[in-house]
Amino acid sequence: MEAFTIRAPGGLTIRPLQPEDEAGVSHVLAACDDYLVAATGSTALPADVQSLYYSLPDGADFDQKHLLVLLREDAPVGLVDAVEGHPEPSTCSVGLFLVVPQARGEGLGTRAAQHLLREAEARGTRRVTATCPQSWAPGITFLERLGFAVRQPGPQQSATVGNRLRRPAETHLCTAVRRLGDDAEGTSPAGHHTEDGVS
Repeated sequence: MEAFTIRAPGGLTIRPLQPEDEAGVSHVLAACDDYLVAATGSTALPADVQSLYYSLPDGADFDQKHLLVLLREDAPVGLVDAVEGHPEPSTCSVGLFLVVPQARGEGLGTRAAQHLLREAEARGTRRVTATCPQSWAPGITFLERLGFAVRQPGPQQSATVGNRLRRPAETHLCTAVRRLGDDAEGTSPAGHHTEDGVS
């Protein structure tokens, strides 16, 4: 994936994560502790940036992994972690989509997500999945505005969450699904169901 710039106040560039970004991405994770605690029950650790490279669900290969950094004026303000072609060839599973608190509410995350959805569709993706804590209202609203159907947690919990293995504290996560291309026809942009995991 090539780097690209989204025109926005202050500018926004999205590109693949590079080794020299690790310190900045570590700051992004630390700044997003509010979300991480809600999602996983724990704060970010120094080794979490390294672990992103190796966090894969069963059956996925490293070449399917995409770690993207969102930059504003060359400073990291967000992170996207996704696995392309999982759990099915036409599906993309998003594990993280973080924007630091100082940059939230400016539309940067929405512009980035819309661009990434268009690019995913152009690459043949027909379904994008994501997860969000049931208690994280801004994330639920964000997903629904992007056209994801949000499914509330159910009694059946899969071993994986998004694009990685489920942590013990991850018991109240909603699953969101957005269909792309021809598969999007006739589907409602947002809906509530009572199942956990991706069907």
